[in-house]
Amino acid sequence: MIPVRRSSGLWWGLLGVAAFSFTVPFTRLAVAGLPPLFVASGRAVLAAALAAIALAATRQPLPRGRQLLRLGVVAGGVVLGFPLLTSFALTTAPASHGAVVVALLPAATATAAALRGRERPRPAFWLAMLVGAVAALLFAMFQGGGFGRLHWSDLLFFGAMVAAAIGYAEGGLLSRELGAWQTVSWALVLAAPVMVLLTGVSMAGAPLTASPEQWGAFLYLGVVSMFLGFFAWYRGLAIGPMAQVSQVQLVQPVLGICWAGLLLGEDLGWATILGGIAVVLCAGVAVRVRLNPS
Repeated sequence: MIPVRRSSGLWWGLLGVAAFSFTVPFTRLAVAGLPPLFVASGRAVLAAALAAIALAATRQPLPRGRQLLRLGVVAGGVVLGFPLLTSFALTTAPASHGAVVVALLPAATATAAALRGRERPRPAFWLAMLVGAVAALLFAMFQGGGFGRLHWSDLLFFGAMVAAAIGYAEGGLLSRELGAWQTVSWALVLAAPVMVLLTGVSMAGAPLTASPEQWGAFLYLGVVSMFLGFFAWYRGLAIGPMAQVSQVQLVQPVLGICWAGLLLGEDLGWATILGGIAVVLCAGVAVRVRLNPS
């Protein structure tokens, strides 16, 4: 086994996060011209085809027993849950809004990793998580038109965050057994029958018409967000330490907000900027507390 430096895990994780930072803006762009169900399921089918080719070409051994069940958890979180929920949420919500609401993903991933590893984080960790969740909730409410008015898209964003955190944590552990790119590839292949069915349903209603930019965004989601990005991300999580690598996700919402303004021309008001800062800071505190349990 070739030894690796721990610092390389952070660099692999950062590369994966950079690839993922375009996911929310490009999803917003794609669903402007394509059905959200097609965007969510079709990109998974595209990624699954690439994954099947890679697995067959390298003659990877089949997962066995409990590994299949764990792959089902990964598939449910990052292949089905996150893409499906965010695609429908972004039919109405701006990309910058979604980037802020899911900014708690690093802390949520650290929480899932702690629960999965049966750890007992300090009370300060849970306090930071609670404050961050409240900050994200208040931001969503005020952006939705006033206190107490939580839009349905925000519920979808929160659900997507939970699904991704569980998938990331389980995938990071499983990649130590199957390999980084092999884990996401097997998860894509395992979910392929369901995603093919959903893609067929989404195409049955009306012909697909979209601009070249929207098709380009869809291709990025399938090739990079759903496939190549996970090569780097799960590689980083496998090298670890998982909680420290998950911390680089703090960069993702910042990049996502910037891309929303630069690529989509969204108006980034002070509420979005301050909300993003507050949620990212809370997530950062939560992850750092878990990294320093003493």
